[in-house]
Amino acid sequence: MATFLFKTEPTAYAFGDLVRDKRSVWDGVSNALALKHLRSVAKGDTVVIYHTGDEKAAVGIAKALSDPYPDPKLGDPKRVVVDLAPIRALKQPVALSAFRADAVLKTAELVRLPRLSVMPLTTMHLARIEKLAGG
Repeated sequence: MATFLFKTEPTAYAFGDLVRDKRSVWDGVSNALALKHLRSVAKGDTVVIYHTGDEKAAVGIAKALSDPYPDPKLGDPKRVVVDLAPIRALKQPVALSAFRADAVLKTAELVRLPRLSVMPLTTMHLARIEKLAGG
């Protein structure tokens, strides 16, 4: 199983909304590189949800419920979506500043390409996020 980081503006759709809804179609990705990463997601993969805007922090863990499929609202086979379900909120958010300061996390795409909305993470990145979030 792979791990990815998905970014969202919490005023548009926050991790709490995903928890409330119990599942959601993750859509709206248009950047070519982000779409490439989104096409790599497979059912069962782990997804770290990251809030952008004022918060700038990893806040929760979710699971991909589907492989990528064409966005039914757009009719463009290049624009894909995945279904997600929440697993749990992180006990403590892991801020972008922690990513930049941490020896393991500073190698994540989030530090190098902070505007990218979907990116892969390594198992080491996920383990470090979990540790910094309090277990």
